Amino acid sequence: MYRLPFVAKPCHVDCEKRCGVTFDKCPTFHNLPTDLKGACRENLHLLQYLHMLPLDEMGLPEYHVKLNRGMRGAKNRNLLYPVEGRIFIHILANPDDIRDHYIPVEPSLLRDMDHVLEEVEQRLADHVEELEGVSSDEKRLEVILKIMDRMVSTKGGNGGKAHRGGGRNGSRTQQAGARGKGGKNGKNALAVTTTQYQGLRYLLKRKLEGLGVLEPLIQDPYIEDISCSGVGHIFVEHKIFGGLKTIIGFEDHEELDKFVIGLAERIKHPVTFRDPCVDATLPDGSRINIVYGTDVSKRGSNFTIRKFSPVPISVIELIQYGTISYEMAAYMSIIIQDQMNVFVSGETASGKTTLLNALATFLPPESKVVSIEDTPEIQVPHPNWIRGVTRGSTKSSDASEVSMFDLLKASLRQRPNIIIVGEIRGEEGNIAFQAMQTGHACMSTFHAASVTKLVQRITGSPISVPKSYVDNLNVVVICQMVHLPNGQSARRVTSISEIVSYDSVTDTFSFIEVFTWDPIEDTFRFPGYRNSYLLEEKIAAKRGIPHDKRHQIYSQIKQRAEVLKRIQERDITNFYEVYGVLSKAYREGYFR
Repeated sequence: MYRLPFVAKPCHVDCEKRCGVTFDKCPTFHNLPTDLKGACRENLHLLQYLHMLPLDEMGLPEYHVKLNRGMRGAKNRNLLYPVEGRIFIHILANPDDIRDHYIPVEPSLLRDMDHVLEEVEQRLADHVEELEGVSSDEKRLEVILKIMDRMVSTKGGNGGKAHRGGGRNGSRTQQAGARGKGGKNGKNALAVTTTQYQGLRYLLKRKLEGLGVLEPLIQDPYIEDISCSGVGHIFVEHKIFGGLKTIIGFEDHEELDKFVIGLAERIKHPVTFRDPCVDATLPDGSRINIVYGTDVSKRGSNFTIRKFSPVPISVIELIQYGTISYEMAAYMSIIIQDQMNVFVSGETASGKTTLLNALATFLPPESKVVSIEDTPEIQVPHPNWIRGVTRGSTKSSDASEVSMFDLLKASLRQRPNIIIVGEIRGEEGNIAFQAMQTGHACMSTFHAASVTKLVQRITGSPISVPKSYVDNLNVVVICQMVHLPNGQSARRVTSISEIVSYDSVTDTFSFIEVFTWDPIEDTFRFPGYRNSYLLEEKIAAKRGIPHDKRHQIYSQIKQRAEVLKRIQERDITNFYEVYGVLSKAYREGYFR
């Protein structure tokens, strides 16, 4: 399941004894930079991994505690960075593929850990009565770890527990002389090294609480998508380095099917030959799709995980990334606060939901927000937020299906200031436009690459919104994954357009492109300056600006852009912190 992209040097069998106590006697450790030395002192498995590397050929990996987007264009990558759970990630250049290697360095790195884990699991079977009545996975893991602590004995290594005995690599059971954490009488304890003990705890937690071999990918905050396309390697989309090929993979269909079945059972959505497709949400909120079996997927079972970020990307971060400009963000803040109806549209993985979440911080802080989704992805910082999620059909006789259509109808009775729909795909689109007709402000994401295609989809089957209703939609923001002049890929808002009207005689829609992206210079233009229909004809009047002075509205965009610049200059980028600052600015009149 793990295939290293290099010929690993054999690690010393006494590595822990030799290097874990007196690090300075280790020649590899002696040549490490200070921060990497500190990481190795706390995580001996990282030093053991460095011993395995052919350093004469590839050189010592650079160590970074945090990554930044300035690393995106680096060539011949060879770097390490830490993630949660004592896991490290090695990014290594791949001369044979456009995708570089993604190598998780886990506490279970030792070659004989599978045998040690098997021995521990066999011994755990003798304590099964202690797990009776334990229902939650978290409590179950806690009990199992306590049992394991009683049955193993550790000594030596770097700051480990008291230990007696050890055998080769500490993997053999010592029949005598073991004390402390043995059996009921402290006898026949399984002797392990400190590193093996840490590896055992990690493997048990990964197996009982996590997603097995996928756990490093789930824990890595820089990963956006995890994709298994069948037999072979698992691929990931990295926020900094783009598409990468992991060393995790499946050799044959039997191995892959076994993993997929276990994965589906772990998330309590089992797959079968009869029901081979599953859409579900992981405990952390990530979205997973599973397709089981070769009859519906010729390369074998496959799965895709869309990672969920507990803290959304803020509008300030999007400006820093170049996704939008200060002026665009300022314009959208006025549009949203004045309850215009907005669709964020684009192709798959173009950043629609990310942008929608970021724009939600512009909603007035006293707003009552209702969101409706089939998979929870929308994140709103407002405390008065009703979060509606669909419920699929169930075999239970007392629970019926609840669709987005049902939730959207219910939201109209909840007196919201804004309704946010995760994505409009079908008949709920009609209800959304009827809500717009009755004065309810709506925001949503939509799959369409241009305003023209968006209108075609909205007015066609199955959404079937009457053409005369379409001009209730005020603003369309188009997001795209583009190629920059330097050859790199990035997400950009390529246009912001205002829908003006529908002409029934010519059967055409008129719209104004207020902002547009220049692909040559990677900059944004503002052709809507002094030419915005919404700002001049609708919003200026609502803000008490006389018609003959309507161009004053553009000074408010300039003022708001300056406020956003000052927030960025103060290095306030966290989603919730940005919301807090904007809320204060709103109360003080800067963002009204």
